[in-house]
Amino acid sequence: MSAKVPAGLSTELPAGPDLSELAQELGQFVMTYKFGLEEMLTKINILREELAFRGDGNPIEHVSSRLKSIDSIRAKAERIGCPLRLDAIAKQVVDVAGIRVVCSFISDAYRVLDMLTGQPDVTVVRIKDYIAYPKANGYRSLHAIVEIPVFLSEEVRRVPVELQIRTVAMDFWASVEHKIYYKYEQEIPAALVEELSAAARVAHELDERMAELHRTVHGVAHDGAAHDGAAHDGAAHDGAAPSAGGRGRA
Repeated sequence: MSAKVPAGLSTELPAGPDLSELAQELGQFVMTYKFGLEEMLTKINILREELAFRGDGNPIEHVSSRLKSIDSIRAKAERIGCPLRLDAIAKQVVDVAGIRVVCSFISDAYRVLDMLTGQPDVTVVRIKDYIAYPKANGYRSLHAIVEIPVFLSEEVRRVPVELQIRTVAMDFWASVEHKIYYKYEQEIPAALVEELSAAARVAHELDERMAELHRTVHGVAHDGAAHDGAAHDGAAHDGAAPSAGGRGRA
């Protein structure tokens, strides 16, 4: 008997009674993450509408989201050496539900992070500040894993959601780098790696120049000077010295 999963979720798993049962359980598991994703998107949309109504300088340009398929969860678990058990997956594969928020300015990225993580029902698991401490390849973004409550018919579950918050310039660079990464099957020639790193520096310079222009015109600080990552230090924050290697996505 084939496993039933929520509409839109992939069920491509190898045959066998054990994996068929796992597919059924994973379907229910991923559905809970779908609800968590929707809850967080609602929070973001409320902020967007409220700030737009107040004319208070809406910091959010656009938002995208994704939910890993069962295949992707399984592949990620195998890649990181995680056992194919739901309890292990829940602890180790923390990016099943993901949201990307793109902002105009660097300070807007920190502002959005503060507004979301400051809500009383949002628990911060960890924050990685790749804006203050970019990766070796030049990647910049704020990454956060947060947990939010999902109220089911018989229980309340706290569901992790990954947030990536970055500027338009950072997002453009990351999008192009992603395409190049897979074009070369994850083995980018050294010369291209250097070019990408140089382009990342240019993108950061553009962020700073546009913030300066905005400040000149409006007299409002949008250079991120008030946010250098220090505000997010603490036990839940491991972004003070993130790994220099790696890429911006899992």
